[in-house]
Amino acid sequence: MTSSTATDAGSTARRLPAGRKAELAAYVAEVGEVTVAQLADRFDVSADTIRRDLDALDADGVLIRTHGGAVSTSAIPRPDTGLDVRMRLQTTAKERIGALAATLVHDGSAIVVNAGTTTLALARHLADHSDLTIATNSLRLATEIAPKVYRDLYVFGGAVRASAQATVGPVRLPALAGGPELDIRCDLAIIGVGAVAVDAGYSTSNLAEAQMMGDMMDRAARVAVLADSSKFGRRLFAQIADLGRADYLVTDVAPPHDLHDALRARDVEVLVAAD
Repeated sequence: MTSSTATDAGSTARRLPAGRKAELAAYVAEVGEVTVAQLADRFDVSADTIRRDLDALDADGVLIRTHGGAVSTSAIPRPDTGLDVRMRLQTTAKERIGALAATLVHDGSAIVVNAGTTTLALARHLADHSDLTIATNSLRLATEIAPKVYRDLYVFGGAVRASAQATVGPVRLPALAGGPELDIRCDLAIIGVGAVAVDAGYSTSNLAEAQMMGDMMDRAARVAVLADSSKFGRRLFAQIADLGRADYLVTDVAPPHDLHDALRARDVEVLVAAD
């Protein structure tokens, strides 16, 4: 076989669908987030071909299909990434965190829970609880939790953030008969955050959400922050609270030494979910 023939054969092999999809999957894993147009240009195929490849790779669990592209299963999502996509990232860690956080909830107690994928995992693990009073800004939580679990379920009003399937507004509830808004007090606030760092405390990407989450903390006797290990050492736009505002940090992996020492110095109990 001549050198030219060998080169042509190699080129043909690379363009076989299986080979292309393997290269495509590796590229998405490397870059983290891509568009259909970017992939079509890189692999010199049509956009429809790329869409079929992405659909197949999504079905195999290799990546996550998004509107107009795909993200790696290990990618840290952008602030505006939709809830349904974020629910498929770090799923094992979130389920473990949710199961452990559920052990902090006592039957008959009142809890306030912010919107997020990790707190939705918590909701699924409250199946054996009863007589709870739950207040939340999550529009999705009611579909994730069994009605037998709670005595009352309240959703805070405010502006709707469609990407997060959540409301953003004051941590108060309207009184009956058109009276003034009522302040609330809860036994436990369960707050999923976007980042945890020694210098920045707990933070998230949206200023209004950060204020709402901080208000939730202020209305609870105890505070549990939920964060998987991908959130450690990161700092996002809006600070929610200092590290010491939480009573518990519930996570899937022990924090790095500097963060662990900072949490301990502020009397925050670190709870690590077992494998």
